Amino acid sequence: MKQLGHITQRLSAYRCRSGSDCAGDHLLTPEWQTPPPPYRDAAVLIALLPRGDDLSVVFTQRTSHLTAHAGQVSFPGGGVEPQDFDAAATALREAEEEIGLPQSAVQILGQLDDYITGTGFLVRPVVGFVPEIPVWKPDDFEVAEIFDVPLSYLSSPGRIFQSSREFRGIMRSFYACDWDKFHIWGATAGMLKNFIDVIGDGDAV
Repeated sequence: MKQLGHITQRLSAYRCRSGSDCAGDHLLTPEWQTPPPPYRDAAVLIALLPRGDDLSVVFTQRTSHLTAHAGQVSFPGGGVEPQDFDAAATALREAEEEIGLPQSAVQILGQLDDYITGTGFLVRPVVGFVPEIPVWKPDDFEVAEIFDVPLSYLSSPGRIFQSSREFRGIMRSFYACDWDKFHIWGATAGMLKNFIDVIGDGDAV
């Protein structure tokens, strides 16, 4: 697949930002007080599926009863565990636990910029290709729904946009993207923008 080869090449050549130079919620709203380090390490998997001549990106919608980010759209992922060798190991383990994606079914293509969230996580996004679409087995406690969005849609100009809302007395700006009934925003949209920027030819917004 020509598109997959292009993505792999772009990711291989990309130098990820980390440390004080990394991406995060704070970039669009400088007055937003991101918790100081040490951060809680985490990783997510940006999984690409083959859909005809296109690729598609996998997302989950979190269940409404969770104490953190309830009902929000996210990538499969979570906190680093002592046995995890690297970010890819965390992302693959969490994806298997959350949506039933076998770790052996994923080909790791590369990694994106570290992302600091307003809740104090340092997230490392890992990109992977899943050659055969699996039968999803969601963790009913954490995952309300699994869906995927065509990459051609996500990479079209204007699909990712900048939005804002008042939060704790501050007008907070963030990236967002709408697909069907789903509203993708915040850290997930920020990491998605980073991915589209890396594989594309300019700013996705």
